[in-house]
Amino acid sequence: MTNRIENDASSRAFIQCSKLTKAYHKGDQVITPLRDLDLEIAKGSFVSLMGPSGSGKTTLLNLLAGIDSATSGSLRIGTNDLASMSRNQLAAWRAREVGIIFQSYNLVPVLTAYENVELPLLLHALSRSERAARIEAALETVQLMDRAGHFPRQLSGGQEQRVAIARAIVADPPLLLADEPTGDLDRDSAAMILDLLGHLHRDRGCTIVMVTHDPSAAHRAQIELHLDKGQLNRTVEPSHASASGGAH
Repeated sequence: MTNRIENDASSRAFIQCSKLTKAYHKGDQVITPLRDLDLEIAKGSFVSLMGPSGSGKTTLLNLLAGIDSATSGSLRIGTNDLASMSRNQLAAWRAREVGIIFQSYNLVPVLTAYENVELPLLLHALSRSERAARIEAALETVQLMDRAGHFPRQLSGGQEQRVAIARAIVADPPLLLADEPTGDLDRDSAAMILDLLGHLHRDRGCTIVMVTHDPSAAHRAQIELHLDKGQLNRTVEPSHASASGGAH
């Protein structure tokens, strides 16, 4: 039976996984982190993924990003069938449609915050003034315009992650994928990042899928999914979502 996750704002499935399976060889063993996963997520949902190590969380995130390909099954995001797309098509689609937030920030150390945020826009046909307007808007959203000229080494961990979020949203993608976005942060910085994700979900209508090991972070999402051995169970926590502004 398909796990259908709906948002009050829309019942149309934005992400559709059918019998999605990922397997790979490790020596003589076949490892299958995801097996026959059926899942539908409506546009505008904020979903958290939890589960033990090896449960398939990051594997699913990589498939959703088009970074990895499934062994079998189908995956559609919007009108795009990811399995039918070439590597170049996936790269172009990802540049338009997906923002990725990493646990380790993945900022380029020799570039300023402004230049790091600019990187995704270099793949788009924009004038310098158009790029500047988008970069400044993204940095204002994460409240770091005053750090635009700083290098990553001059920023705190929380500030680095906010720059990474600005980079993820600067092209205004409809889908944000976050892999342990608060994993390396102290409690106060983590709370700020989660507040920011809630704001992006509520005010921009982004569809967010967030991998986390932290139950308190998972509770900030509209919907909690629990993966175990590549299998999925759904938990909805409307009281937490409402408290964080995640539900509509």
